[in-house]
Amino acid sequence: MSAGELLAAAVPMARTLGLRFLEATPERAVVALPDQSAHHHHAGGPHTGAVFTLGESASGAVVLAAFGEQLPRAVPLAVRAEIVYRKLPMGPVTATATLGRPAAEVVAELDGGRRPEFPVTVALRRADGAVTGEMTVVWTLRPSG
Repeated sequence: MSAGELLAAAVPMARTLGLRFLEATPERAVVALPDQSAHHHHAGGPHTGAVFTLGESASGAVVLAAFGEQLPRAVPLAVRAEIVYRKLPMGPVTATATLGRPAAEVVAELDGGRRPEFPVTVALRRADGAVTGEMTVVWTLRPSG
C-alpha cells in the first residue's frame, strides 16, 4: 500500500473530502482536492477548512513516505501548522508538500533517543498554477513505548 493509499484509508476526513493522492515519495507529495459545491464557502470556492485539510494531508503523505519504516518504533504527529492564504482558490486545488529536512538526519535524532521535529512546506495551487496559499506543518516522530 502506498503512503497516499495508507493515509486515505486511515484518515476519514481525506475520504470525506474526496482527496486524491497523486504522488507520495520520501521527498514530496502531491494531493488534489476536487471542486465540489458541497465543500464551498460563501465566496464560491473551497472552504478554508477543506484547503487546510488538503495541505495537512499532503504533508502527512510525504511524512509517511519518508518515515513509514519507522512506524514500528515511532508515531508521526503534527506538532503545529501555519497557513497563509494568498489568493481565493476557485475550482480544484492541488497541494505539493516538500520534506524540510533530510530524512536520514531526522532518523539519526530518533536513533539518538531524541524526539525529532521537522518542517514540511506546502504550496497550494489552483488549476491555472496560481499559488493560493502556503503552509508549514511541523511534525515529530514520537517514540513508541
